[in-house]
Amino acid sequence: MEGEDMTTNNKETLSIEQGQLKGDQDHEFSLPSAHTIGHDSWQQVGLMLVTSFNCGYILSFSNLMLVPLGWTWGIICLLVVGFYTAYANWLLAAFHFINGQRFIRYRDLMGFLFGREMYYITWVSQFLTLLLGNMGFILLGGRALKEINSEFSDSPLRLQYYIVVTGATYFIYSFLIPTMSAMRRWLGPSTVLTFAYIVILLVVVVKDGKANTKRDYAIHGNKADRVLNAFGAISAIIVCNTSGLLLEIQSTLRKPAVSNMRKALYLQFSVGLVFYYGVSMVGYWAYGSTVSEYLPEELSGPNSVKVLINAAVFLQSVVSQHMFAAPIHETLDTKFLKLETGMNTKENLKRRFYMRALLFSVNSFVTAAFPFMGDFVNLFGSFTLVPLTFVFPSMIFIKVKGKTARLEKNLWHWFNIVIFSLLAVVTTISAVRLIVNNVQKYHFFADT
Repeated sequence: MEGEDMTTNNKETLSIEQGQLKGDQDHEFSLPSAHTIGHDSWQQVGLMLVTSFNCGYILSFSNLMLVPLGWTWGIICLLVVGFYTAYANWLLAAFHFINGQRFIRYRDLMGFLFGREMYYITWVSQFLTLLLGNMGFILLGGRALKEINSEFSDSPLRLQYYIVVTGATYFIYSFLIPTMSAMRRWLGPSTVLTFAYIVILLVVVVKDGKANTKRDYAIHGNKADRVLNAFGAISAIIVCNTSGLLLEIQSTLRKPAVSNMRKALYLQFSVGLVFYYGVSMVGYWAYGSTVSEYLPEELSGPNSVKVLINAAVFLQSVVSQHMFAAPIHETLDTKFLKLETGMNTKENLKRRFYMRALLFSVNSFVTAAFPFMGDFVNLFGSFTLVPLTFVFPSMIFIKVKGKTARLEKNLWHWFNIVIFSLLAVVTTISAVRLIVNNVQKYHFFADT
């Protein structure tokens, strides 16, 4: 079946992606894809989005999003950024097709409209986002395993051992489940794990919150610290709502891909958002400004519940991390696999094994050396995700529809470009500052 999908995929992609396009430019950067195109239902993609964004990352959001902002500004920013992110993704989904041409990669679209420089800017921005995000997932899985070990031992093994185990597990999954479409058989178990650990967590957190009568919601630090930390929190909110790879996800959908993608987005920004915002707010309510960077560390018990939650977080992250890493795998597979044969031929299996092994070995090593979870979230939510999510879609609108759109629409999109470009600069400064502080505080391969 995978071989048949591969053959169909190659034919479809070659017919869509190659050749002269309408206008003066060739689509010189696009390649046929080694992964499945135009195959999945919107329900499958919607469920994948809900479970992937409700991964263990949400256990850090009480600390990252609400502690620097407090209740009032925190709720305002959650609502405004959530609405704006939904709108930006809804807008970008419409440009999956331009003049009948289907763009299965964000960088292909930017290269076609703006030239070679924007192609590479988009490519680098996406892959920095995905690589840093994957390191964050590896760190998350390692933290979950260490928390389990801590329940059975007074002297648990160093975090780095669990990072290696997590990286190896992710590698095995990515080798056996090579494409985003192939995740469909795993979305059911992932959904069960997702809602199981969220419900159990909420029960314990609410119990702790009722017992905690000395909660402090004050925003600490001097004025400069509070301002920069607030912008870091905004970048974390952006991270919990978007991925920067909408067109790559949309490429897996069967036609009509635009309306199907928007249906999947409606599911993410309704059901999905309620849960990852809910966990963040309940965690902050229960523990206040002292809430941990990793929420299960705060739980009062019993120990069996902590073990169950962390085990579910680890297992669920194995599936959810794959959506964010799949575009990297797609690029490597398209470049190095033999596209004229099936995905599971002996030669392609060997090449896939080496590519996945190299990727996760490097990511696991870097994660073990810099185990600062908050830094990963803030950094890739600032200088990469802000432009990919908010700036580039408005640039695309002006390029494609600017000559025929009403003046107020063009002004609206120019406003977005200017404001969010400034936001990217400020949030990047905040993220770099956090990294500098942590580098001074922790040594390499710190056992955090």
